[in-house]
Amino acid sequence: MKRFTDQVVIVTGASRGIGRATAVAFAREGARVVVNFRSDESSAKATLAQIEAAGGRGWLKRADVGQAAEIERMVEAVENEVGPIGVLVNNAAAFNRDHFLDVTLDELDRVWATNVRGLFYLSQLCARRMAERREGCIIHVSSIGARLAVASRAAYLTSKGAVESLTRAMALDLAPYNIRVNAVVPGLIRTEGLLDSMPDPARQAALEAYIPDGRFGESHEVAEVILFLASDEARYVNGALISVDGAMGAREAGFPYK
Repeated sequence: MKRFTDQVVIVTGASRGIGRATAVAFAREGARVVVNFRSDESSAKATLAQIEAAGGRGWLKRADVGQAAEIERMVEAVENEVGPIGVLVNNAAAFNRDHFLDVTLDELDRVWATNVRGLFYLSQLCARRMAERREGCIIHVSSIGARLAVASRAAYLTSKGAVESLTRAMALDLAPYNIRVNAVVPGLIRTEGLLDSMPDPARQAALEAYIPDGRFGESHEVAEVILFLASDEARYVNGALISVDGAMGAREAGFPYK
């Protein structure tokens, strides 16, 4: 039996990486998957093609989750055109790699608008509908960087720390409505974003050697944990932060990544 037959699942930032892998994984389990993207329509269509190749059903929804009006339009359209939202996966993220002394307020606001404010508001809009139906599941995608800091990531890491606090707070407020809220905390995952930030193969190899499991994670490995958290098997998991990092978060001090 497929675990999510006919359930409506929104995956933000689903045009590539963890978002794409998650969208395809839900589709294989019978879900009606909403593929959210901000600007890269061709990559979003590639995600949709993978969903359909796997025998699943998907809907493309363009929306910048950093913009409240676009979030509102997307949620309304999904409820009217696809069905009642059962699962929300907040994967979309804005990045910044500036040194703390160089981060402008405009850049901080840009990162915060997507990673915290937009995530908060989209979760709230979905949760209000879920609360009326007395069921639902929300999963945030955090980062190992929320607890294992890296130089020149201050704006981004601040936002992910907020997401982890929000996960626990939402779980408490929404538990009475039978809505569970959890987060996955990926380590170093072999995505386009990671590889683009370190194109030198020697640097990649050195970093992989530092990870206790000896390799970068794969997007589908994060996706499988997200599916577990959304499933009935995890019905007593609420307010949890689940690491998917090859034991990197358990490593001693001395992280070599700059």
